[in-house]
Amino acid sequence: MIDWPYLFEISLTGIASGGLYALAALAFVLVYKATRVVNIAIGEMLMVGAYLFFTFAASFALPIWMAVIGAVIGTGLLGAIVERTMIRPLLGEPPISVFMVTVGLASILVGMVEIIWSADQRRLPEFLPNAPIMVGEAFLAPKVFYGALIAAVLIGAVLLVFRFWRGGVALRATASDQAAAYSMGINVPRVFSLAWVASAMIASVAGIMVGAIGGISSSMGVFGLSVLVVVIVGGLDSVLGALVGGIFIGLIEALAGAFLGGEYKLLATFIVLVLVLMVRPYGLFGTHEIERL
Repeated sequence: MIDWPYLFEISLTGIASGGLYALAALAFVLVYKATRVVNIAIGEMLMVGAYLFFTFAASFALPIWMAVIGAVIGTGLLGAIVERTMIRPLLGEPPISVFMVTVGLASILVGMVEIIWSADQRRLPEFLPNAPIMVGEAFLAPKVFYGALIAAVLIGAVLLVFRFWRGGVALRATASDQAAAYSMGINVPRVFSLAWVASAMIASVAGIMVGAIGGISSSMGVFGLSVLVVVIVGGLDSVLGALVGGIFIGLIEALAGAFLGGEYKLLATFIVLVLVLMVRPYGLFGTHEIERL
């Protein structure tokens, strides 16, 4: 017999966790839409943001709000450096070349973190409320709830900014048609930089939230595997797909972990990935492109 209250509680946790997946997936999609680069290092950039926050908040004892700003700016600067030194020189090269650069970048970032901070797991300073969250009779962990709430607010803010801000309009124009954007006087290389900076900043906030829930370590990049599943399931170039896919995968992981065991969470997400690709190879909301050779 189904325990409906327990199922509801697990589902709430999964949806809330999916909010963080959606936030990180949004960072991934921004880069892909603008530059058509599959950034496999999104999990490691998220990790760097978390470690920068740890440094500013714990080592330098800065106020939490200053530590967050410092981490976001620092990770944004990393995104700008990566785009300018690694990605831009490869414009026009085969996509596999750029993809392998991001694979190498992931390894470099892990190595840098282990050299600077060591490979030991660390806890972030407590900065989220710890009062129990009750939805009816269902309990929701406060860190998961507030992490999802912050993710939802940030996602909404990002969508509004890129809907009405001039830079956001330029990014959307470039994502739609780079040649047309050039002809309209848009500085496309600068838009590429904007996409990487914005993506890295969003990833840093996701990293801080993930770190606040489960701690930080040099293996945080594994979170990027689930994010990659989210964006492929939702559609590599779809913002809506990132949001829906994040919530969907979060729910699948929570249900698999509760009813099958924690070791089956990743397996369940990849089974979903395979099934979706068999039906819609371009993702649930991805653009269906046909190329004739």
